[in-house]
Amino acid sequence: MSDGRLVCPVCPHRCAIPEGGTGLCRARGTRNGKIVPLQYGIVSSLALDPVEKKPLRRFHPGSMILSVGSFGCNLRCPFCQNWEISTSGGEGRARGGEDFLPPEKLADLAEKLRTRGNIGAAFTYNEPLVGWEYVRDAAELLRKRGLRAVLVTNGCVHEEIAEKILPLVDALNIDLKSFRPEIYAKILGGDLETVKRFIARAAESCHVELTTLIVPGMNDGEEEIRALAEWVASLPNGREIPLHLTRFFPRYRMTDRPATSRQRVTDLVSAARESLAYVYPGNM
Repeated sequence: MSDGRLVCPVCPHRCAIPEGGTGLCRARGTRNGKIVPLQYGIVSSLALDPVEKKPLRRFHPGSMILSVGSFGCNLRCPFCQNWEISTSGGEGRARGGEDFLPPEKLADLAEKLRTRGNIGAAFTYNEPLVGWEYVRDAAELLRKRGLRAVLVTNGCVHEEIAEKILPLVDALNIDLKSFRPEIYAKILGGDLETVKRFIARAAESCHVELTTLIVPGMNDGEEEIRALAEWVASLPNGREIPLHLTRFFPRYRMTDRPATSRQRVTDLVSAARESLAYVYPGNM
């Protein structure tokens, strides 16, 4: 820009970042005249999980997967269950520290864990695509070793980032948090149309499952869930895309409303099954 700020191309926020500053996600910043991923290889969370926990119900069921997360996110969901790392700027962490896990070491660890049923690595916990370069580099190494690369993402990224990442990924779980654009704009700080384009493109490339957290008073209407399911079903082979409808529990900045009732989730699962073959209740 004319004042020297650089515009980050990763997501719809298009943050204009001055030298030494960071974007809204707190994971990308301008350093030495370039926008760089500040959390490249810095790990906040690492666990060997059942693949169903991602959640992925129809991708290598019964397997384990090494889950890895860093910090930062380009949304501001008031119900975030990992808000400590999603809103963090990595304070106190530095490349080269004890929590630095370069792609080569991640691939080594994933391969070592094959003896415990591990099939690869899942990039999760925070929003992995704000640090897409690490996902790219690690996924390339994983696949060379015959391991799977899985992405758990909010899908709020531009097409050029999708085209860099999707050819390297075997499966995704994508959050489709609402089917109302005003919810994305006013409550989540994102853009529904960007997410829909990402879902449609991902479904052309690899295995995709979707998750919608059912929040009372926000997105728990049958009309909205029916519209969401009908749109998914309209995609090529969309009827076969699994949808997870999960219970909300009070979290972060949404502690003022009750947990979603089991009956409400059950009713919405039934409504979504009018259009989709595989709809699963979650957090039940």
